[in-house]
Amino acid sequence: MSKLGDLGARLHRGEVGYDFIGNRRIWYGISILITITAIVALAVRGLNMGIEFQGGAVFTTPKTNVSVTQAQEYAEEASGHTAVVQKLGSGSLRIQVGGLDTAKSDQVRSELAKDLNVPEPKIAAELVGPSWGEQIANKAWTGLGIFMILVVIYLAIAFEWRMALAALVALIHDLTITVGIYSLVGFEVTVGTVIGLLTILGYSLYDTVVVFDSLKEQTKDITKQTRWTYSDVANRSINGTLVRSINTTVVALLPVAGLLFIGGGVLGAGMLNDISLSLFVGLAAGAYSSIFIATPLVADLKEREPAMQALRKRVLAKRAAAAAKGEELDGDLADATGAEPAVVGQRGRRGRPSGRRG
Repeated sequence: MSKLGDLGARLHRGEVGYDFIGNRRIWYGISILITITAIVALAVRGLNMGIEFQGGAVFTTPKTNVSVTQAQEYAEEASGHTAVVQKLGSGSLRIQVGGLDTAKSDQVRSELAKDLNVPEPKIAAELVGPSWGEQIANKAWTGLGIFMILVVIYLAIAFEWRMALAALVALIHDLTITVGIYSLVGFEVTVGTVIGLLTILGYSLYDTVVVFDSLKEQTKDITKQTRWTYSDVANRSINGTLVRSINTTVVALLPVAGLLFIGGGVLGAGMLNDISLSLFVGLAAGAYSSIFIATPLVADLKEREPAMQALRKRVLAKRAAAAAKGEELDGDLADATGAEPAVVGQRGRRGRPSGRRG
């Protein structure tokens, strides 16, 4: 068996584990810092909206030896507006200029033909009105809102409202980080970006539900025993699905990275760049939030329940009594009481929670 596979089996059996719940304040702090950075970036820099949302023209030239920088200067001089130029894989140029109407677009096309020394008919021009982009944006917001509502309803029915709330917070966390990255790097927000954002929500939710399903199964009749608190079991659920989450994330990120760095970066494919960046950032953020945000947040909410507070008192009292008698705690109890700091450590083989009284 491979080392990663062996680690996954040991994590699933509870022989090793990392104290995600005990260190949740660290991960909360990191997420808050990243979120604040994203919000500040949005407030200061804003988003670089593509012509699909602000209107303008897209000119596609035939193969040319003119550099991207020189073509950008030509386009801005001819239009009087900021231009975005991309070198396509065929050697042609894609020139985007915002704020142009039909008459101005024809004039810019004519001047570009002269500056680039290419026949004017060979420059393809596409005019995009701002109303179309506004409709797309409104439909995207509507779709996002409906998706969020359905997610909350489904999780509240399938699991419980605390898990639904935690999943919603994780989804908002992923969207905020992705949009913040777009603001920081200055990538254009296009229709492809919107598609990517809506796609990552489904992946992030899938990863979260996998952990929630394990947690739901392991917390059945949890109040009938005095060996584990809810946080202990939540921690085991994360560890039990950790390698699976890592594997699915890596497998998903590899082809997306190919689109981003090869398809977008090397071949200069604009739409691939737009979709792949949002997917790459969103998938990574989704895997992070499923492990470090969603489940710890559920544990925090559950530990506020009177029944779980009473369970914690019984568990801690039993552990204190065992310690006073000099009895050796098994691995799970040692981890939970802090005898072993929050690092990967050895656990007992009897660690699977059950409905029997301890």
